[in-house]
Amino acid sequence: MNDLNSKVALVTGSSKGIGAEIALQFAAKGAKLIINYCGNQKAANDVVKSITEQGGKAIALQADVSQHEEVSRMFQLGIAHYGNIDILVNNAGIMLNSLIVDSTEAIFDKQMNINVKGVFNCFQAAANILSDNGSIITISSSVTRTIYPKYGIYSATKAAVEQMSRVFGKEMGTGGINVNCVLPGPTETELFLKGKSKEMIDKLASNNAFNRLGKPEDIAQTVVFLASQEAKWISGQSIGINGGMV
Repeated sequence: MNDLNSKVALVTGSSKGIGAEIALQFAAKGAKLIINYCGNQKAANDVVKSITEQGGKAIALQADVSQHEEVSRMFQLGIAHYGNIDILVNNAGIMLNSLIVDSTEAIFDKQMNINVKGVFNCFQAAANILSDNGSIITISSSVTRTIYPKYGIYSATKAAVEQMSRVFGKEMGTGGINVNCVLPGPTETELFLKGKSKEMIDKLASNNAFNRLGKPEDIAQTVVFLASQEAKWISGQSIGINGGMV
């Protein structure tokens, strides 16, 4: 995948977890990075430092993806710094689990604003900025293929971005831009593990064919592939990365 040399990748929500690993693996393939964060500037700067210490190029840009103006500013600053943006990874998102009957309007709105409107804002910005023959990958979730209590609103937001991605892929194909979603299963990140007992973690790990949680690099490797020239004939797809869980 040497075609990623000199490419510029913008990864939203990439100051930690899966997003940070995606950024690091893009950098390892020679891409230049825009590390987006909303509130944790130190974590974003740490990712930038990790990349630059390995000889790569990266900058950190703050933006709340739910705010149209902030997303537009982020893209413009990225263009001003690098001259172009070739790859967009929509990774920023939140999960607030609750039974539908117990949910509040605030819980509903926050997830919709970040998970759905955030992707919409980035799609709109990318439509007029992303280089021809570029790639867009959105992080969905394998819970769109399950029926878990307390995941109703979250899974609805991810189902929405999968359908929006399919349509956007049709709209962007004339520019050679492929658009796909990846659907991680339970993945071993600090955020995922927080507050869970070993018993619960073991139960979640047993749901797939390999009896382990996914690792951030499992997700990142597929994302990097989908941004490569080898994957240009793949578009409008929702690809499960869950060890055969669903």
